[in-house]
Amino acid sequence: MDSNKLTDLIGVVQSFCEERDWDQFHNPKDLSIGLITEASELLEHFRFLSEEDARDKLAAGKTREEISDELADIFFFLLRFCQMYDIDLGNALKCKIAKNNRKYPVEKAKGSNRKYTDL
Repeated sequence: MDSNKLTDLIGVVQSFCEERDWDQFHNPKDLSIGLITEASELLEHFRFLSEEDARDKLAAGKTREEISDELADIFFFLLRFCQMYDIDLGNALKCKIAKNNRKYPVEKAKGSNRKYTDL
């Protein structure tokens, strides 16, 4: 996603919240709680399922829409946090990928899901 589109989406979230006077409720702690709560709601759809059953849930219908809604809720809180506290998410991701490139060099990490301390 290019930064202009991300900036547009942040603006949509900001307008939605400001129209409702929600700035007062969006401190770092409460936005973090919202983010993890929505991530937990996403997890509920897949808990105790096999990989095949989890993929089947994404195939179509109401469940796929519910999963999409949870992902959108997660994205909402992430964008709102970035907007409220002036975090450039695109730049933060690029910096984190650079750090991860050092932690997980291809020659050690390829095909492995082990933590960098165990490579």
